Amino acid sequence: MNIPKPDKTLLPSSGRLAGIDFGTVRIGIAVCDTEQIISSPLETYVCRSPHQDADYFKQLARRESLCGFVLGLPVHMSGDESQKSQEARRFGAWLNEQTGLPVDWMDERYTTVLAREFLSQSGLSGKSRKAKLDKIAAQIILSAYLECRTHHRKIEAIE
Repeated sequence: MNIPKPDKTLLPSSGRLAGIDFGTVRIGIAVCDTEQIISSPLETYVCRSPHQDADYFKQLARRESLCGFVLGLPVHMSGDESQKSQEARRFGAWLNEQTGLPVDWMDERYTTVLAREFLSQSGLSGKSRKAKLDKIAAQIILSAYLECRTHHRKIEAIE
């Protein structure tokens, strides 16, 4: 099994991170505060062309003062990587190349299901829920990553 766990040395422990729910058509984006405590959904980006996508992510990194990205890694229920995992890893390498910012990974199993469940209870129309789904999934990925890092820091402090 190759389940990604946060790499405490890869991303800084303070500064704004962006959570990414990768898709080949739509990419959900969430951001956290500089203390890396609270994550919020930001937007859903619709892919256009490699050049326009690169411009968008460079501008996003500058506009949001990002210090890194957390990408959801789609894995099978067994924890094994899939074809989608490889696409996400290629996107992560591309994102690093375009922005110069580090990329870490977070297991994204169940994030879309959780996002759908959350939105179904929101009272929004079906169209509004669909428009928010990817950025809510990105928020769940980023929140899980931040919580996992906090948990690992607490364990290390005890040891």
